[in-house]
Amino acid sequence: METDLNFWLQLAVMLVCIGVGGRFGGVGLGAAGGLGVSILVLGFGLQPASPPVSTLLIIVAVIACTSILQGAGGLDLLVRLAEKMLRKWPSAITIVGPFVCSLFVVLCGTAYVAFAVYPVVAEVAASAKVRPERPIASSVISAGIAVVASPMSAAMAALVASLAVLDVSLIQILAVTVPAFIIATLCTCLSVYWKGTELEKDPEFIRRVQSGQYQELIVTNDNKPFEATKGQKLSVGIFLVGVVTVIIFGTFKELLPSWEAAGKISTLPIPSLIQMVMLAFGLFIIVFCKVPSSKFASGSVFVSGLIGVVGVFGVSWLTGTFFEAYKPLFVGLFTDMAQSTPMLFGVVLFCFSAVILSPSATTAALMPLGVSIGIPAGLCVALFPATCGDFIIPGGAQIGCTAFDRTGTTRLGKYVVNHSYIIPGFVHVITGVAAGYFLSFIFF
Repeated sequence: METDLNFWLQLAVMLVCIGVGGRFGGVGLGAAGGLGVSILVLGFGLQPASPPVSTLLIIVAVIACTSILQGAGGLDLLVRLAEKMLRKWPSAITIVGPFVCSLFVVLCGTAYVAFAVYPVVAEVAASAKVRPERPIASSVISAGIAVVASPMSAAMAALVASLAVLDVSLIQILAVTVPAFIIATLCTCLSVYWKGTELEKDPEFIRRVQSGQYQELIVTNDNKPFEATKGQKLSVGIFLVGVVTVIIFGTFKELLPSWEAAGKISTLPIPSLIQMVMLAFGLFIIVFCKVPSSKFASGSVFVSGLIGVVGVFGVSWLTGTFFEAYKPLFVGLFTDMAQSTPMLFGVVLFCFSAVILSPSATTAALMPLGVSIGIPAGLCVALFPATCGDFIIPGGAQIGCTAFDRTGTTRLGKYVVNHSYIIPGFVHVITGVAAGYFLSFIFF
């Protein structure tokens, strides 16, 4: 009886800490995780689990390289290229917008790079008399979930580290997640393509025009053509070579060094490969592009990335400590679930991510559990998009893009969850998981 009481009390501690931390996100989430670990260890005497060091080091290495790329002006160049692509097909912005925004997230591994492009999506849509809610909602959702198709994202780092024990290559994961993401993004675009009335017939837009409240959003201050510097172009080229290097060595494992110790042959782990290659190519950008030391860590990518590291660190340490203490119980419970209805694990991932608002923290916390209970590697990869339930409660991107839409067609809703992003969000996750499920039979 006392054991049962302790279990429920400790579960309550974990859920309350995650819930409180989820409201603040980032550092608040990590701090709440630290509080939870403190209570479980010092208050209940549980043995603390080991933090996900490998995952954290991958994230730090990728953040370092991407931050240096930003300091060299490479991210600015990518944003300018995105603007150019968006303005080329204004009438097709509902289709083009999500794919362009997602492309740069896939390359850089962070959804923050797309935030600089969202105002352009809003401006182009309004100028083309396309209801801005359609491309804005689908672009924000697709860019947020694009981390599952990026070899450089923190979420991918957590998945690679979780599946390392199953000897899964990075190219195997990408072979499932990339085409599944493309299919899901297309379905998301179609789900909003005819949503709502046309812009010129929308009551809110008409009201704003008649009252003089509506003003077109002008993003650019002048019409001078943007000319990329040699350093910006070189930094992007070096970064892309680094990404390709990781993919090549992660795919052809015979290229990796191996060592014999205690009668066992061990090969360089993929997480270690990513860490060393990203740090090395970060230095190449510094040296060849002459990046000032003051710009290494002054950009938004470095700050937001470290905030994410703190969040992953705290919440995964908390959940790891709790799950390790009751591992036999959870292994038995989830093993039965995995054998009867393994897709329910995806529901667990989605609900967890909707609370903690972080795909990377969700992956780091629960994917190792999925592996330990026997969820096949292919299914774990197929369920990867289910870690992106953070769109349920509007966050920074949703709130900011609602403000970018001066026409008033993009709404947050009176009841919090009835916002413009909810339908495309569910469509993207469901179709992404479904496509990944069928693709996993081919590549696993």
